[in-house]
Amino acid sequence: MPTYIYETMPNTDAEVGEYFEISQPKNDEPLAHHPETGKPIRRVIVAGNILSKPDDSDSGDCCCGPAGCCR
Repeated sequence: MPTYIYETMPNTDAEVGEYFEISQPKNDEPLAHHPETGKPIRRVIVAGNILSKPDDSDSGDCCCGPAGCCR
């Protein structure tokens, strides 16, 4: 079951949203309210881990990821 990141929606510009994770089936609709407080929430879209392959001009093996590149 995937884990999704949600954020509470602030009422004013001075407030900061609270981030939290919830596991739920991927076919379920995103939640609209915090399960404990009832505050309005929205699902946050985040990028996953992306690995890139070396191009043809690269002479060595490379795996670039979130921690940087290695040779």
